[in-house]
Amino acid sequence: MVRTLISTARRLALKIASYGVMHLVVAILVAFAITRDWRLALAVGVVEPFFQTIAYSIHDRVWHRIERRRMLSGVEEASEAVTARLGLMTPEEQTRAHGHHGHGHHGHSHALPRSFKQIALKSVTYGLMHFTVAVLVAFALTRDIRIALTIGIVEPLVQTVFFTVHDRVWSRIEARKAKRAEELAQA
Repeated sequence: MVRTLISTARRLALKIASYGVMHLVVAILVAFAITRDWRLALAVGVVEPFFQTIAYSIHDRVWHRIERRRMLSGVEEASEAVTARLGLMTPEEQTRAHGHHGHGHHGHSHALPRSFKQIALKSVTYGLMHFTVAVLVAFALTRDIRIALTIGIVEPLVQTVFFTVHDRVWSRIEARKAKRAEELAQA
């Protein structure tokens, strides 16, 4: 059980770290394209992703809780979230239909959004959060509202595309892990 907890924590840390690296590279390139100043681009690229990574972790946790609440409630929610995260549920248990409160949702609570509407809404809320943080950081560094707004508009749009790709990659990693666990259980 301790190994499973460590493995889960390691995967979460890796997800957040990979987001941070992706964000750093994109932020520097976008800031340089706008300012044509490497010093300013590096400052924006280092400071802004730091704050965005914190905001991203909060955003990801909020969405995780939203998804959990839609799927289940109460004790069952907590139980299934823990057992799913620890890899103790079989794939069949993870994908069975839940008919609670007439919702009829499929899957377990730790799943990433599966519908286009959920993916789009998660990406839009990420974009809005990102815009706000980007403008505030860019303004604090440049003291120029035009540059801050330009960075705040362009950089989050580019990052939102990369965020969606990042989220889908991690979703596929989780799906492959579940498939491997199923194959090992059947062997």
